[in-house]
Amino acid sequence: MTHGALTSFGDHARLTVRLTPNGGRDAVDGFATAADGEEHLKVRVRAVPEKGRANQALIALLAKTLGVAKNRISLLSGDTQRKKILRIEANPEEIENRLAEIVGETK
Repeated sequence: MTHGALTSFGDHARLTVRLTPNGGRDAVDGFATAADGEEHLKVRVRAVPEKGRANQALIALLAKTLGVAKNRISLLSGDTQRKKILRIEANPEEIENRLAEIVGETK
């Protein structure tokens, strides 16, 4: 599985996410392609988009889902937008494998 949503670097990965706040539940909904052709991981959280609550909920959900500490995930861009780019301080291959398991894809 290689997705445009995940970019691997030596010691970290960058993940493009489309976040839906007030989503009714916290969930990773799989990969999708936007109208511009860019791939992203669809994530929804119950938190409201006020005072960074939805971003904090996103980081907490992905940390738990990917098995990494919250302080190893940081928001690079998209603080107030639905499209966000996250930096994940972990082995990119492990992140890719974990995402494949989560969304039900095989390598």
